[in-house]
Amino acid sequence: MKNFIVTVLGILVTFSASSQDFSIGPKVGVSQANISVTGDDFTSGDNSLGYHLGLFVRMGGSSIFIQPEFLYTNTGGSFVQRQSNGTDVSIDANFDRVDIPFMFGFKLANFFRLQAGPMASILIDYKIEDALQVPQEVDYNTSTIGYQAGIGFDIGNLILDLKYENSLGKISRSSTAFPTDQRLNQFIISAGFRLF
Repeated sequence: MKNFIVTVLGILVTFSASSQDFSIGPKVGVSQANISVTGDDFTSGDNSLGYHLGLFVRMGGSSIFIQPEFLYTNTGGSFVQRQSNGTDVSIDANFDRVDIPFMFGFKLANFFRLQAGPMASILIDYKIEDALQVPQEVDYNTSTIGYQAGIGFDIGNLILDLKYENSLGKISRSSTAFPTDQRLNQFIISAGFRLF
């Protein structure tokens, strides 16, 4: 994770020195997330709505750009555990994270964008509980690496993004309560405003 942040900062400094265009501004959005679960007696559950807010920076020329973002994100999802007596128990998870996506993109027709790139997530806090709101103990990783890809539109100073996000590794360590491979994926809609 530390290497990822150092690499991002190095690219930012290099790219900003040679970029023809520089924009910065606030960004907010919503997401629909799901926890993909692989493990005996476990299946994925319902999707969960989330939100994010933060800051974006865009640097580049007329056709190629980079866009790092620094976001506070609230997201989550659920999964279902089959009990030994045959009943299903739904487990809900909620995560507070700092996300740092680093998008590489191409502009087409001066308003349409294609973009993709890696993303680092730092877990701030989480809550996981069953249908009776009984807290569950899961050892979630404090940081993970994933990716985002999608499209975007520029309308004046307004930027609109539609992206898909997925984890490259499981978000939880080994757990006797939940021996699963959990990965969080989500569809993201966001809007930003270029201050300059």
